[in-house]
Amino acid sequence: MMKKPNILERSLQKSKNAEINLSAFTFMFSEMIQYSQKRVHGIQDLEKKLSDYGYRVGIRVLELSAWREKSGRRETRVLPILYFITGPIWKMLFGKQADSLEKGTENEDEYMISDNEPILSKFISIPREMSLLNPSAFVGGIVEAILDGSQFPCRVTAHSTPIEGFPLHTTILIKFDKSVMQREKAFETR
Repeated sequence: MMKKPNILERSLQKSKNAEINLSAFTFMFSEMIQYSQKRVHGIQDLEKKLSDYGYRVGIRVLELSAWREKSGRRETRVLPILYFITGPIWKMLFGKQADSLEKGTENEDEYMISDNEPILSKFISIPREMSLLNPSAFVGGIVEAILDGSQFPCRVTAHSTPIEGFPLHTTILIKFDKSVMQREKAFETR
């Protein structure tokens, strides 16, 4: 009988099997929140800490996805990199694509990624005194790291925006740096 290789011996190529069990992942995430909660002073600090953790993960996700793609090309426009995040990256992390990608109506430098049922929030029960906490700040950190690492400096925040039928609906708000929008306008004038 052939022995199955452990995770360190497996190829970095795409695999058809999930890399980690959902219940183990959500348990670890819940523990991470509890650990962080004891070391911060308020909800904003906790969300910042979760975003920082997500940023660390996002850098590694970008590196892994770049290695797996092997195309050798880097996205230079805003929409293609956002489609890359909402499609292949979201699917790699959460097993599905993001529910929508929208451009802000008030500011041309804002984009929103929506997830109707975020996996991270699905199995987390938040105490009443922390009802304003959005665990998806972790995902915001991942998105920010991928964009920063791809030369699209921005600021990313996560917002709970319950809608009918989706009480956990979350919007990841991306506000790009002015330099990104200037570069984008330069592409349009070519």
